[in-house]
Amino acid sequence: MKRVDDFRLRLGNQELVPIVIGGMGVDISTAELSLEAARLGGIGHISDAMVPTVSDRRFNTKYVRNKLAQYKFNVANPDKSVVKFDLGLLAEATKLHVSRTMEAKRGPGLVFINCMEKLTMNAPKDTLRVRLSAALDAGIDGVTLAAGLHLGTFSLIEDHPRYNDAKLGIIVSSLRALQIFLKKNSRHGRLPDYVVVEGPLAGGHLGFGMDWAKYDLAAIVAEIHAWLVAEKLDIPLIPAGGIFTGSDAANFLEMGAGAVQVATRFTVTHECGLPEDVQQEYFKASEDQIEVNQISPTGYPMRMLKNSPAIGSGIRPNCEAYGYLLDASGNCQYIEAYNREVAAHPEARKVKVFDKTCLCTHMRNFDCWTCGHYTYRLKDTTRKNEDGSYQLLTAEHVFHDYQFSTDGKIALPE
Repeated sequence: MKRVDDFRLRLGNQELVPIVIGGMGVDISTAELSLEAARLGGIGHISDAMVPTVSDRRFNTKYVRNKLAQYKFNVANPDKSVVKFDLGLLAEATKLHVSRTMEAKRGPGLVFINCMEKLTMNAPKDTLRVRLSAALDAGIDGVTLAAGLHLGTFSLIEDHPRYNDAKLGIIVSSLRALQIFLKKNSRHGRLPDYVVVEGPLAGGHLGFGMDWAKYDLAAIVAEIHAWLVAEKLDIPLIPAGGIFTGSDAANFLEMGAGAVQVATRFTVTHECGLPEDVQQEYFKASEDQIEVNQISPTGYPMRMLKNSPAIGSGIRPNCEAYGYLLDASGNCQYIEAYNREVAAHPEARKVKVFDKTCLCTHMRNFDCWTCGHYTYRLKDTTRKNEDGSYQLLTAEHVFHDYQFSTDGKIALPE
């Protein structure tokens, strides 16, 4: 039986171990995690989700505090259209996060940044352009376009000097989405360097409706692969979502995939940004504790643990400090849901909001426990300690298990 290490991903003139660690925000895919993937010859992602917030935590900057001070007068106002990001500071925060990561890079692999279109930030096009350009300025190896169709994204950076130098990829969940993306961006002088095909078992936001269970990653990958061959388009496909073992990964590579993208098993590594008490919740999770719900203000279904503190939490919207999901008119579905519950319970000191959640605040506090479908299997990848907790793993251990394992086996830590 073949193993992952029998294959290589070719991007331009580079050959890489065909393992990509997905971009989990907010700072769950840390610089440390991405750098381990690069050191080991694969590809790691950092995320640009809430970069000013991440910068404050990691580099002691004051972006969030200063933004809150600037807009504190508006806290009680349901109209958030006035709350804007300073684009110069947004660029500064992005460059700081990316440049520090790239300065620390060692080894033959690459570091990419995951860039979500749904981070609309009260100025969708302007903030997206700034985030992309700043990441390219700071030397990122590649950009993975996520959480949206990105139909106009190439046009935002086609004049950047690294437009043809950096690797640019797109995440899709169907052939139709890829065809639309390629058609819309055909006038901008380049194809994507890779396509991540994210299936219905992925963690976090999904590119499917609530009928996600009727779709199958292998079938989607096969359909897209056949179409690319017929169109004579040589673009590596990178399946993602539910690839839990090295054998799962090798099966996709034998189908013709260029690499695989994995994330769930890295959530319980030392290098991951999740606090250890949350990592233990992932280990302890049973299959019936994992759900796909619609509480995200983005409108996408989202997979997470049912016991996430974010579910039902009726905290006041923190748009003046954060505001990453405000649309071009300053609206967010959580604001609407929160104000509805406040109006319905005028005497309550605290309200419950179950249909939406304040994603900015809860992701920042690691209280929104998004996860992959197979999170309940994490307990089988490690050993149980005498106190009942589970042993955390190293990113190197998990990476090598994907790279070298066969026969559906998972290597336990020493």
